[in-house]
Amino acid sequence: MVENIVIVGGGIAGMEAARQLLKLGYSPILIEKSGTLGGHVAKWNCLFPDLTPARDIVDSLVSDMSGVNVFLNTEIASINRLRGSYNIMLTNGISVITRIILFTTGFSLFDASKKEEYGYGVYNQVITNGDLEQWFNNGNDPRVDDNVRSAVGFVHCVGSRDEKARNPQCSKVCCITAVKQAIEMKQKFPDIAVYCFYMDLRMFGKKYEDFYISAQKDYGVRFIRGRVSEVAENIEGKVIVKAEDTLAGKPVKVTLDLLVLMAGMVCNPDCSKIANMVSAPLDSDGFFKSRDNVANVISSSKDGIFYAGACTGPKTVPETLAEARSAALEIHNYISAI
Repeated sequence: MVENIVIVGGGIAGMEAARQLLKLGYSPILIEKSGTLGGHVAKWNCLFPDLTPARDIVDSLVSDMSGVNVFLNTEIASINRLRGSYNIMLTNGISVITRIILFTTGFSLFDASKKEEYGYGVYNQVITNGDLEQWFNNGNDPRVDDNVRSAVGFVHCVGSRDEKARNPQCSKVCCITAVKQAIEMKQKFPDIAVYCFYMDLRMFGKKYEDFYISAQKDYGVRFIRGRVSEVAENIEGKVIVKAEDTLAGKPVKVTLDLLVLMAGMVCNPDCSKIANMVSAPLDSDGFFKSRDNVANVISSSKDGIFYAGACTGPKTVPETLAEARSAALEIHNYISAI
């Protein structure tokens, strides 16, 4: 009898885990609440640091999923614990019995309107990294198309490393995403000035530092160390940004055609609801809590519950794919030992 394994979340973690479990001889059942696979990566245009088309990664995963039972536009209605297994009722009316649940529910982007001082939702020319990425994808946003003429700014750490926003953690990918998007804007509009306002830069990954140096040397992106203190709008609809350049020791005031807020990663709001269904613990940041943060990051303290990707905290694409492969192997070992 082929073992059913339920995977909740159809982003790249869920798809990669499903592929690996299929190769190991199991029957993965992938549950995705939206109408498409790929999660956040499917909404992105290019990925750092090589400007790899995001669509290529998603398409390669989708093309290798023949045999995976996929339910789109479907959510978990309830999960009941049985003796040694779980009875999962889906919103499409189907019931699944399984000994294993792998959560790959990912993350959400911070709601930038909560940082009122930046004017998102108030000033027309203030957008988020997600909004800009959609423009890179489809080229259809009048805030960009009709207005970018001379200068664009990026504000790092919007909703991350911020006690007031109740998210003291670093979102890990915002700095390098800002560098990527700054380069892309210079490629689209070579004559504009681009500013990045940051607290400090966290270029921890392979080739990240090279990417950052290239942004300055090859594209002329200006990095200003200091928090933005005020955002306003002038009568022409342009954005006025005031900040303190802590390296130069003087205030900075710039007029921008567009201000991009680097909204950080926060926990998926579905985490709390699903965690309650299986009595799985959540961490202080609202993400799923792994068994530990060193040697067992893909397992829960609850039997038969596993995690992969950004449902336990901010992750890069390579980290997410690696965790999905590890989770598949861990599930295989777990089943073999039962």
